[in-house]
Amino acid sequence: MATSSARRLQQSAREVFGWERLRPEQLLAMEAVMERRDTLVVMPTGAGKSAVYQVPGLLVSGPTVVVSPLIALQRDQVQGLLRRAGTDAAAVNSANSGRENAAVWDRISAGDVDFLFLSPEQLSKDEVVEQLAAAGPALFVVDEAQCVSSWGHDFRPDYLRLGQVVDRIGRPPVLALTASAAAPVRAEIVARLGMRDVREVVTGFDRPNIHLEVVPFRDAAAKRRAVVERAAAEPKPGLVYAATRREAEEYAAELGQLGFDAAAYHAGMPAAERAAVHDRFLAGGLDVVVATSAFGMGIDKPDVRFVLHASVPGSLDAYYQEIGRAGRDGGPARAILAYRPQDLGLQRFFTAGRPDPDTVARVASALADHDGPVHPSDLRAWTRLTASRLTAVVNLLEQVGAVTTTGDGELAPAGDADPADAARRAVELGDAHQQLERSRVDMMRGYAESTDCRRRFLLGYFGQPRKASDSGGGCCDRCEAAELSRRGPVNGPAVLAGTGGALPGPSAPDDDPSDGYPGPAGEQHPFRPGVLVRHEHWGEGAVMSEEDRHLTVLFDSVGYRTLSLDVVRENGLLTVTRSVGAAARSASPWEAGVAGGCQ
Repeated sequence: MATSSARRLQQSAREVFGWERLRPEQLLAMEAVMERRDTLVVMPTGAGKSAVYQVPGLLVSGPTVVVSPLIALQRDQVQGLLRRAGTDAAAVNSANSGRENAAVWDRISAGDVDFLFLSPEQLSKDEVVEQLAAAGPALFVVDEAQCVSSWGHDFRPDYLRLGQVVDRIGRPPVLALTASAAAPVRAEIVARLGMRDVREVVTGFDRPNIHLEVVPFRDAAAKRRAVVERAAAEPKPGLVYAATRREAEEYAAELGQLGFDAAAYHAGMPAAERAAVHDRFLAGGLDVVVATSAFGMGIDKPDVRFVLHASVPGSLDAYYQEIGRAGRDGGPARAILAYRPQDLGLQRFFTAGRPDPDTVARVASALADHDGPVHPSDLRAWTRLTASRLTAVVNLLEQVGAVTTTGDGELAPAGDADPADAARRAVELGDAHQQLERSRVDMMRGYAESTDCRRRFLLGYFGQPRKASDSGGGCCDRCEAAELSRRGPVNGPAVLAGTGGALPGPSAPDDDPSDGYPGPAGEQHPFRPGVLVRHEHWGEGAVMSEEDRHLTVLFDSVGYRTLSLDVVRENGLLTVTRSVGAAARSASPWEAGVAGGCQ
């Protein structure tokens, strides 16, 4: 029987937003919000995460604050809410003039704004936090919450300050939303945001309507030609992701010469030009957008039929986010990766940065030498660091317990921490983060070169068990090749239309009837996905997946590592520190068939 809260939510969804039915996991999360519980929601792109705050936001007393990382995304969300009867939404950001932002604050003070959108950078300003506290928010929403976590691929230092902002504005309930967060990322989101009595609503990561395909290349010129041909041949509209701004412009120009309405999109373009491309694509005026990773979070177009990566992304996290732009209407879509192993070198270059020990030591010493708490702007003046660089260093020092933030947003040393020791520990932590990023690149290689079901590999990366046969024989190119092999010989190699490249040989069929894992049927061992383990040298970790008698483990110190199950068992390399069970977690959503809750 529906509760009173559920009936109100469903009525509001129907009358204001025109949604006749809420998904069970949406309703579960909304009810937690209505109970004023901190809530973490993990749903695939296109599953309706925004509805989780939009519907309750009209039923609570006070404005709903939404922290959103991109101005384009803020604008889309504001415009979408303004089209609904009885809703009023506004954004405060750097794209507005000072007068426009002041007018928004006046409306908030008058109680005329239901939803206020802010970037995390805005919340680093004391005056913004003070005005927000005066408004008495009813709900604090963190969109793209993976940016909070140093384990997350979209990590942004300003997101780490949001937990302190929540305390400074009166501790309203916190709702964290993300499309891709494995267990370690979820744990850090909860910790960094200071969430309490958390209700987790985690749905499966699978998007069965998106067909997965990897096309290998050795020659850069052949890959370039194939990308243009494939983008031209696929049903429209579509997205092409390029590694650099120059490539985005060149691919767009070549598609334009073939007669397609194509445009480039990257962070080096003027804001007005980027907005124009964004709006044309949403309105159906473009066949293809060729973009760098700058074009992602801000796109909400249901009928994208393909996402083609012209170069390998830096992680499966980023890849999952970007292919999630396809098929949001539930119709068939394709995710195509043009893979050239040499491209991984570029990604290693992007992840090669590390914290400078002298810079970290300088910040730690400046804090220790100051008599009492110091405002970040003063510390920035003393150290001559940019705001973003200082924030990154302070976050590292805070994570190792060397720095605290006062209720007024000022910084102070924690206890009697020695500046040199604090700097050393902070640099070690920063090195661990870089190890993690490099391991993500290695996992991306594993996906591209896998001879097994790509969907199983991708879901296993996020800790979701799955049989290769769950989506039938057509879920990815590897399963299709295996199906062709089972049917018997064909005339010539299987060639992908428009790619100029043949598929590698098919993998062996998965005949294991036990539980979707390789090995003798019924074989039991303790290293199942979700189990916490310890390695003698690498320390604590979590088992993410098992494939072809190999375990993928995410370690705190070195990131992702793939270990032979046989070697692990023969040499006792891993010790289980916590098993998967009723005490550790609730039923997984892919086991229960509906969103699960974790207390």
